[in-house]
Amino acid sequence: MPGNPILIFDSGIGGLSVADPVMRVLPRAPIIYAADNAGFPYGSKTEAEIAARVPAMLGRLVERYRPALVVIACNTASTIALSHVRSALDLPVVGTVPAIKPAAEQTKSGVIGVLGTPATVRQAYVDDLSARFAPNCTVLRHGAPDLAANAEAALRGDEVPTSAFAAAMEGLLIQPRGDVMDVVALACTHFPLVQDQLAAAAGRPLTFVHGGGGIARRTAHLLADVQWPDISLSHRAVFTRDDPALEALRPAFSARGFANIDVL
Repeated sequence: MPGNPILIFDSGIGGLSVADPVMRVLPRAPIIYAADNAGFPYGSKTEAEIAARVPAMLGRLVERYRPALVVIACNTASTIALSHVRSALDLPVVGTVPAIKPAAEQTKSGVIGVLGTPATVRQAYVDDLSARFAPNCTVLRHGAPDLAANAEAALRGDEVPTSAFAAAMEGLLIQPRGDVMDVVALACTHFPLVQDQLAAAAGRPLTFVHGGGGIARRTAHLLADVQWPDISLSHRAVFTRDDPALEALRPAFSARGFANIDVL
């Protein structure tokens, strides 16, 4: 229905790397950005914890905000809980998966990297994507346990040591054939927010890809028949836990048109 928002969900602020392209392709669509900071980080949780938490959280958010569509802007949540969420909700749900297909399409060396959270890179889903879309490639994986938190800190304006980004990249570069890897799929939505820092830490030219643009195009396709209201938009961000750090994030959200930051 006209006026029903798009709900973009993540464990933290990483989903802004998905919200940005969604806003570009659907500039008149109202956005609810929901961050489950009470559960952050998802990447260090077990599969059972994620499979239980994410559908329950989204059920609560959908009941409150009545969105036209849900975007799970989190690779970890999508690879573990997407099927559970789709079974529970009677509306379109767009997930986020590691961008292995575009990485394989762009590589010249035949060696690609998948940089994600530990929970994402160990999933069989990544095996399936590699087999389907990169059968002739060497696919290196690394789960960087602290990088999502460092990305959050960077967006708040905190100083993050360059060694933190170097350690994340080293997890790929030191692997066999890491010296000829030329494309890296950023398999956590937090990571594109610090892509420049990762590129600098790599010490040599690399191409970075992520799924934000594809998610935006899929969202626009599913909502192609919606007539969005011709009004001035005021997006809304909601968090699941009050935290003094939220105030430091206000500029990043205000710059994207989020007039309010609320706590559930």
